[in-house]
Amino acid sequence: MIQIFGLIAPLFGIMALGYLAGRIAKLPLEGLAWANFFVIYIALPAMFFKLLSQTSLTEFAGYRFIAITTMATLIIFCLCFFIACGRNYYKDGDANVSVATIQGFAGAYGNIGYMGPPMVLVAFGPAGIAPAALIFSFDNALHFILAPLLMSLNEQGEKGEETRLIPVFVNIGWKIITHPFILATIAGFTAAALSYVPPEPVTTILDLLAGAAAPCALFIMGVTAALRPLKRVPDELFYLVPVKLLVHPLLAFWMVTSLGDFPPILVKTAVLMAALPSATNVFVLAEQYGVWQERASSAVIVSTVASVLTLSIVLYYLTMIY
Repeated sequence: MIQIFGLIAPLFGIMALGYLAGRIAKLPLEGLAWANFFVIYIALPAMFFKLLSQTSLTEFAGYRFIAITTMATLIIFCLCFFIACGRNYYKDGDANVSVATIQGFAGAYGNIGYMGPPMVLVAFGPAGIAPAALIFSFDNALHFILAPLLMSLNEQGEKGEETRLIPVFVNIGWKIITHPFILATIAGFTAAALSYVPPEPVTTILDLLAGAAAPCALFIMGVTAALRPLKRVPDELFYLVPVKLLVHPLLAFWMVTSLGDFPPILVKTAVLMAALPSATNVFVLAEQYGVWQERASSAVIVSTVASVLTLSIVLYYLTMIY
C-alpha cells in the first residue's frame, strides 16, 4: 500500500501545491481562464495525439469494451438521477429534474479529463492511454447528450412549450465533434492507422506540450479548490461520493470482467477511470444552468479529497492483486 501511495502522492502533491498557491496568492479566479484554455485546448490534446499516434492499432479497445464502460457510467447516472428525483419529490413535492441532473453528473461524471490521463499514464504506462482516450470520448459524448437534453426537456416542460428536439440535437452533435479531446483522439487514431510520423520540430513541440499537460491540469485543480472553499457538506454527498468513488468502479469491474474477455490493461484502465472523483465540469454545468452551484462545487472538493484514500485502495488492488 505504501508503494501505491507513493505512486499517486506526486499527483496529489501537485494539486496540493496549487491549493496552497491559491490560498496564499489570492489571485482572482478569472486568472485561470488562459491556463484552462491551455490545458483543455492545447496541452492535453497534444498528449492524447502523441501517445495514440504511437500506439499499434491492435492495442485499441473494441466496440464491446466501449459499450460496456459507457453503459456502466449511464447506469450510475440513472441511479443518482432517480434517487435525486425521489428525494426532491419527497421533500418539495417536485422532482426538480434540473437539480437531479446535476446530482446525476456528480455521481457519474468522473474527472476523466484532468486526472484520468495522468493517473493512467503513471499507473499503467502508455498502454493505458488508448482505452482511456476512448472511455473519455464516449463518456463525454454521453454527458454532452444528457445535460442539454434533460435540461431542455425540463425547461420547456415548465414553460408548457412544445418540445423542440432538433435544435437540441444539432447543438449536442456540434459539441461532440468539436471537443478538442475528441478531435485529438480521432487524429491520433488516424495517424496510427496511417503510420504517420510528424516532422521532428512538430514532434518536439508535442513532447513539450504533453509533458506540461498533467502538472498544469493538476495544479489548476488545486487552485480551483482553493478559490472555491468548502462551506458545508450537503446531505446529498453522503451517498453521491460513495457512489462515485466506490460503486462506479465496482460496477465497471463487474461489467468488464463478466460481460467480456478483455486484456488486463483494459480492465485496469476502465476501473481506474470509473474510480476518479467528480469532475470540475459538474460545477461548470451547475453554473451554466444556474442550479445546485455551491453544492456541485462541494461535491467536486469532497470527492477529490476522499479519492486520495479510495484511489490508493483501487490502485493497490489493480496493480498488486488483479
